[in-house]
Order: sequence, then C-alpha cells, then structure tokens
Amino acid sequence: MRKQLKTIIYEILEFSENKNFYSLLDDIFITCLILINVAAFIASTSPHLSQEYKVFLENIEIVSSLVFTIEYALRLWVCTVDRRYSHPLWGRFRYSLTPLSIIDLISILPFYALLLFPNLSFVNLIRLLRLLRLLKMSRYSESVRTLGAVLYAKKEELIATAFAVFILLIFASSVMYFVEYEAHPKAFGSILDSMWWGVVTLTTVGYGDIYPITPLGKLLGAMLAFLGIGIFALPAGIIASGFSEEVQRRKQEKIGANLDQSANCQSVQMLGEVEIGFEQQQRAIALYVESSADLMQMCINSAKQKLGSHIENEEVLRDLAIHLYNETVRKFQL
Repeated sequence: MRKQLKTIIYEILEFSENKNFYSLLDDIFITCLILINVAAFIASTSPHLSQEYKVFLENIEIVSSLVFTIEYALRLWVCTVDRRYSHPLWGRFRYSLTPLSIIDLISILPFYALLLFPNLSFVNLIRLLRLLRLLKMSRYSESVRTLGAVLYAKKEELIATAFAVFILLIFASSVMYFVEYEAHPKAFGSILDSMWWGVVTLTTVGYGDIYPITPLGKLLGAMLAFLGIGIFALPAGIIASGFSEEVQRRKQEKIGANLDQSANCQSVQMLGEVEIGFEQQQRAIALYVESSADLMQMCINSAKQKLGSHIENEEVLRDLAIHLYNETVRKFQL
C-alpha cells in the first residue's frame, strides 16, 4: 500500500500529463503559486505597497514557502520509485544534486535563512533568490522546457557567436581607447571604459553617455554599430532555427506515437479477428466431423443390416460402408 502511494505521488509530481487530473491540478496550482509569490516579491519592493499590504505579502511568502517545502520533501520521499535513485540514502542524495532539485532547495532557503537570521547584512541578496522560483516552472511549462531544449541543442553555435562578439568587443575597445584617449580622456580613460562604450554601441542601444569626438573615432564607431546589427542578429537567427527544428521534431514524435498507437490498435483488432475466425473454423470443423461420423455410422449400420447375413467378412463390410459413405457425400455434396 505504501509503495503504491509513493508511485501515485511520484507520477503526480514528476510527470506533467493532461490525462492525469491530479497531475494537471498540481501543475496549475504550483504554477499559479509561483506567479503569485513573485508578484508579491515585486510588490514588496514598493514602499507604499509594502507598508499598506505588509501582512498580506508576508502571509503569501509564508504559505508559498511552506507549500514549496512540502513539495520538496515529497519529491525526496518518492524519488526512490525511479530506478536511478532507488537507494534509500544515496539515491535521495543523488536526486538532491539534480539541477531542478537544487533550484527547489535554493528557492526555499531565503525564507528559512531570514527566519533564523533576520539581521543578516546581505538580506536583500538572499531575498533576490526568491526569483529562482520562476525556474521551477520548467517542470510544469512546456514552453520553458522547449526553450531549455533549444538553448541546449544550439549551445555550440551560441558559444561560437558569443566568442566572436567578445573578440570584436576587445579589439574595437582597444582601438577606440588609443584613438580617443588624448582628445577625450575622461570618457576613454582606459580600455575598460572603452569596453562600456563598445557594449552600448554593439548592441545599438546608444545611451549617449560616452561617444567619440574625433573624426577617426566617429568612423570606427559607425563601423562598429553596423557590425553590431549583423552580429547580434546571429543569436536570434540561431534560436529561431532551433525553435523551428524543435517544433518539427516534436511534431514528428507525436505523429510517430500516433502511428504506433494506431498500428498497435490495428494489430490487436486483427489478432482478435484471427482468433474469432479460428474459433468459428474450429466449430465448423467440429460440426462437420460430427455429421460425418453420424453418416459413417449410418452407412455401417445399413451395410450390416442389408448385407450382414450374406457377407461374414468384416473387412468387406467396412469397404462397402466406406463406398456407401463416399457415394452419399458425392451425391448430396456434403
């Protein structure tokens, strides 16, 4: 009974299936609770809202933290259903080191840390960890899982693009430093200051706080701005192609699953038809054998009654009975 209960809870918590009502209810409830908790955290940073709704916002944090704690404890309890974590001690330890489990733990730590040590100097930093609860939605949101799958599949292309941008940023910032240092030493006092200008220019944001004033610096800035348009379009194209490939792959998986299910249903149906046909054939054969046996018995009795007094040899009577049987079958097409 206990093992069956663990299996049921494991399926509810670990699998997001629309067919399972309790699993769907858990997904909706936890997702809404995460959004409410994050909204309460954002509202608590407002002086007006934090004072007027202080108790309400604190209650939201308490309730959500307790629910997330219970959820985390239940996941640790039922994770042994999975063969990878079947060991009662080391299995749970391995499960606690999985990325999503670490996120679950970190997301509830701020509540208990502030509860035990309310005077910590880095309270705001700890409170900021509450935003990690948004990452918990990857368990329940298909779109978040899709985004993670796309980023993982395209990691090599994205890393190559980031490396190219980094090289270009270093090169452009260094050249701009040597070009603009003498004319504008406050804005371009070092390569690090020039790197801030390079980031703003490459991303085409253009805050306007740092800008070149020499003709050569302006020319380099214009060239870097045009390069930034093309380079920062690369990640968008890579991610877009990744989304397209992922969507097509999932469509093919669904089509394949539907075909397999349809094939299985057809196989079961054909097997049932074969079994039904074989049973009917067996009954027909049984009826034929029974009627043939009755006919043969009738032929033997007739041969004995009509010719038994004249023929004493049993083999001759048998041959006559068989001949009579064959003639009867042929004539009446039995």
